[in-house]
Amino acid sequence: MPLLQRNRLALRPLTPVIGAEVSGFDLRQPLDADTVAELQAAINRWKVLFFRDQPISDEDQLRLGRYFGALTPAHPIADGLEAHPEIWERHASEYKKHRPDLGIPTSKPPRDYKGWHIDITFVANPNSYSILRGIEIPAYGGDTLWSNLVAAYDGLSPRIQSLIDGLQAVHRTGSYDAGSGPRVRRDGKPAGPFAALHPLVRVHPHTGEKVLFVNPGTTSHIVGLRERESQVLLDLLAEEVTRPEYQVRFHWSPHALVIWDNQATAHAGPIDYAHFDAPRTVRRITVAGELPVGPDGFRSQPLEGELFGVIS
Repeated sequence: MPLLQRNRLALRPLTPVIGAEVSGFDLRQPLDADTVAELQAAINRWKVLFFRDQPISDEDQLRLGRYFGALTPAHPIADGLEAHPEIWERHASEYKKHRPDLGIPTSKPPRDYKGWHIDITFVANPNSYSILRGIEIPAYGGDTLWSNLVAAYDGLSPRIQSLIDGLQAVHRTGSYDAGSGPRVRRDGKPAGPFAALHPLVRVHPHTGEKVLFVNPGTTSHIVGLRERESQVLLDLLAEEVTRPEYQVRFHWSPHALVIWDNQATAHAGPIDYAHFDAPRTVRRITVAGELPVGPDGFRSQPLEGELFGVIS
């Protein structure tokens, strides 16, 4: 697709629906307010922004995140780096380990859908943005997919939209999120279990768009429906989340960095970790978010565990 030149940003959309590659400036340098505003507008439009050849430091990554809001701890369940507790480091080898869940769900979540998820929705206030940076990247493999959840909602029939606009669903920690970490984080906060009640559709706080707020990894059931009804509807909606026409695929390269709107996207990756043994290390930070609100005004509520706090 053609290059779109804004005042400061050069954007190259990767699909008509989601994803744009950004070029033209150095993330090691501080950004002025106008550039940050353009980045925010680009995220609102394209949902995921990709940057290449950005050999930044941990401190640069933290500074970039703070342009979009306060930063959270690395993860509600896992510790961050000791020097930078906001940073969560992940290795591809960790995905191959057996990850028993916490044993708390009362209903089965939808099928795994090959790792598709929204970050940290088992708390009532999931993060608003995620920023992921490549540290050690293999020559091939380890790609990540993102899906546009606004497009997923818009693609539903009006009757299904009307049905789900007023429904709520429970999100719980599961095997993907639980890992095998400590029950208490380094900062003394409990590391789960967590559960939250969310609207099945949320209204984006910046754009006003309706977002299909279904997390294939942690949405356990829809409140008020029989178990079979809940499972069938969740399977249908999870299939919408993962439809290829709403996706963008990113081939990582050394020093690449991605910013995505966690309020409007789901992602999966590394999608092929089971098929390669090359080292792959990434570091992620998350920007604090607010309580999601549904079209009917319902605001998310914690069911178990505390809200996701702010660290810096």
